[in-house]
This record gives sequence, C-alpha cells and structure tokens, in this order.
Amino acid sequence: MSFSSDIKQELNKTSSLVNKELVKYELIGYLISGNIDVIGNNKIKFSTESDYNINRFSKLLSNLNINHQIDIVGKNFVITAKIEILDKIEIKQNTIYLKDVTGENQENLKSIIRGVFLGAGSINNPERKYHLEIVLSNIENMEEIVEILNIFEIKVKTLESKNKYSIYIKESEEISKFLALIGASKAVLKFENIRIQKEMRGKVNRLVNCETANLNKTINASIEQIEAIEKIQKAGKFNKLDDNLKEIAILRLENPDMSLIDLGKKLKTPIGKSGVNYRLKKIMEIAKSL
Repeated sequence: MSFSSDIKQELNKTSSLVNKELVKYELIGYLISGNIDVIGNNKIKFSTESDYNINRFSKLLSNLNINHQIDIVGKNFVITAKIEILDKIEIKQNTIYLKDVTGENQENLKSIIRGVFLGAGSINNPERKYHLEIVLSNIENMEEIVEILNIFEIKVKTLESKNKYSIYIKESEEISKFLALIGASKAVLKFENIRIQKEMRGKVNRLVNCETANLNKTINASIEQIEAIEKIQKAGKFNKLDDNLKEIAILRLENPDMSLIDLGKKLKTPIGKSGVNYRLKKIMEIAKSL
C-alpha cells in the first residue's frame, strides 16, 4: 500500500462524522477537487481507485442524506449523486466554485482541506522524495485553498497547466504540518521518523565525504612533499639541509600517510601543525629552485 493510501485509510477510520457541519465542509472539499465532474443539472461524478476513499465519500453523502449510486468502471469506483446547492459553493457552467470561506472557523477550514486531499491529493513515499500535491477543479478553487493554508501558515506552491490546477509542497516540515492539519496523526509520526532517519543518513554521508576529502588532500600533499624530498636527494643536496629540515624530511619519507599534527609529535622536539607545515614548505621551495 502506498503512503497516500495509508493516509486516506487512516482518515477514513479516525475522522469523526458526528458533527454535520464538519461533514458538509469536508464534502465541499471533495466537490472542488480535481476528481469531480459535473455532468449536468447539479449531478456530479466522483472517481477513484481507492476503496477507502470511495467509502469515505459515500459516508459523507449518506450522513447528509444525499442519495447516490456506486458503480465499478474498470479499476475505478465511481459515485454519482445529485448535489442540492450547498452554501459556500456554486455551480456555473458545469463547474463547482468555492465561495470565500476564509472567515469561517478553523475546524470548518480544516475539514475543507481534508476533503480536497482525500478527493484529489497524493503524497510520495518520503523515503524517496518529499512531494505532496492536490489537484483542484479550477484556478479560483486553487487560489482559495492557498489562502486557507496561508491562515494555518503552511507554505505551498501552485502549478498551472492546460486544464490542470494544483498546489504542491516539497518542504518536509510543511508536509508534516499539513498532515497534522488534516488529522493524520499516525502518518505524521511515520513521516517524521523517516525524515529524521534521512537527515541522520545525510549527516553521516556528509561527514564521510568530508573525511574522505581531507584524507585525499593529506595524501596529495604528502606525495608532493615526498617528490620534493626525493628530488633534493637525487641532486645530492639533502645533507646540506638544516637539521630541522632533514629530520622532518626523513619522518615524511617514513610516514607518507601521517598527518602534520602527528608528524610534529614524532620530532625530537615536538612542534605544532603550523611549524611542520612551515618546514615542509621550505623543503618544497628548495626543490623548486633546483
């Protein structure tokens, strides 16, 4: 079962239908979603592959005493019903429009958002990528949903293409807030668990990459230093080096993988990283002059 299906199953099982006002607003959310077709004279058709979703929509209609019929067409469940005009929506030219509801109480607004998600929402498996999307029936409904989500301080982006209007969220924190808003508490816990694990894996990978980069940098520097020392030796100039330079040169030849800090500790008179770096740079300058 997909992550989207898990959420819709949870909402179908846990969201109460006792409050008829909230039922009406959730139904309104369904009606303005992209999966609703108006087929004349206030008659609508809703199509989905999800049995949980069709069951939820049927419960809403039954709760409001709206007669409806359920059919199976291919892989889809299809509900047809005649919707008597509800306040907060209007039907014009076979299109349902949501009226301005931003002044409604927050529970009603949450129900609308839950309805549009159940009606035409989807969310990717967060283990792969963060992406939540809801398709709306027209641009006016899309803009109204954006305004409602702004009230709850959930940031969304919009996508408009030919005959498709949708809102989407790619930021993990905003998706988590959205799931909490519609009442999918189990999904929030699962989502957050996956998000934490991904962040931890990302931190580990960055740390490993950083350590690998530092190791490569140390090895490359060591190769250059050894080549400089060997060049001095071949030129017969090694014994003319200062004792301090000869000592660090011999240590570097014997310990090609050792860090500057550890090289400094092995000297007869230990010195720090900057002192070791100074001596090795001096050796490289002498090699360049040969």
